[in-house]
Amino acid sequence: MGHHLDGKSSIVPLIDRLNKYPIGLPDSDTLRRILAIIFTEDEAYIASRFPLTEATLKELVSSTGWESEKLAAKLDEMADKGLVFESKYGGKVFYLLMPGLIGFFEFTFMKQRQDLPVAELAQLMEEYLFGDPDQKMGKEFFSSKTPLTRTLVYEEHIPVSSQIATYESAREIVKKAGYGAIGMCYCRHKKGHLGMSCDKGAPTKEICISLGTAAKFMVRRGFAEKRTTQELLNILEGARDLNLTHITDNIRYKPSFICNCCSCCCELLGGVQQGFPMGVAKTNYTLAINEETCVGCGLCKKACNVIALELVEVEGGAKVKKRMRVMEDNCLGCGACISACPTQSLSLVPAIRPEVPEKKKDLMKQILKEKKRLMPFVVATVKTKIKRKLGLG
Repeated sequence: MGHHLDGKSSIVPLIDRLNKYPIGLPDSDTLRRILAIIFTEDEAYIASRFPLTEATLKELVSSTGWESEKLAAKLDEMADKGLVFESKYGGKVFYLLMPGLIGFFEFTFMKQRQDLPVAELAQLMEEYLFGDPDQKMGKEFFSSKTPLTRTLVYEEHIPVSSQIATYESAREIVKKAGYGAIGMCYCRHKKGHLGMSCDKGAPTKEICISLGTAAKFMVRRGFAEKRTTQELLNILEGARDLNLTHITDNIRYKPSFICNCCSCCCELLGGVQQGFPMGVAKTNYTLAINEETCVGCGLCKKACNVIALELVEVEGGAKVKKRMRVMEDNCLGCGACISACPTQSLSLVPAIRPEVPEKKKDLMKQILKEKKRLMPFVVATVKTKIKRKLGLG
């Protein structure tokens, strides 16, 4: 842990490898310190040798030069730390190097780790993500035309004239997943190590939902605990009571998680508030305010998880009245603020949004293409297919 902090033999190649993902990690001294703590020398080397696609043990033996049994044991340790994702299909085990975000940054704080200086890591990650005046990480994560994540709508607030799409409903996503688990909120856990707590009183434990294959991995590796569909639906209800915003993968089929996010802790919503209003995809709705009944109390602004509402003064006959106004560019269309209004002046109305990518691979390719990083992924995919056809994988 940290013993290769000043060495370039493993950290620099690791950063180069991570920056081939749709969401990379811009190099800095702070990042190098983070990686040197999270990865051992061996782990950093193995990670730097990972192909861009899922790999078999045989393929990783070839790329690393390690002996099979020793490498398998090390990959197992890396999976327990959330550095590597492993899954089995077709009778084979496949390994995939986790990206930094969303990936091993989060996994580092989704367990109670005794083997890491978590308070130091929390401070370093905060500095890396939000302390750079040039916002390099913010631009890397949020500035793509296609966001990595998207907001889910509170379906009870959908107008009766509209029919919510299945992929926009947190409840329907959970019901269709077939397998789900609950785990610790990385953001709130990390904030706790910085001496902060959630302004809305949202829990740190048993709040982040993982689904499908991702959930099975997280349960298998101790990052989450399996829950029934009804138990997960109850988690969603509790999150709504706290005016939290549901966020998931920006895909239509088989999302892997639903985070229940607040304005004070969530790093995704923090990015939206710090100058990247399009960094999280919005729902197909936006907020509308009835100016006749709004009294400008500001409770909706307090409930909002991004800066999407402001208090304004309007002419009202003989005197000036205060009313709330929606900043449409910022509004996620989640509806988290609606239940906070004492005069029932808030509602959701349909809005035209970009089409949501179908699957995870579609999303990744789209972002890679927008960042002009697609060709290496295409070449790697073709090479892997040819090798496996020839029996080399």
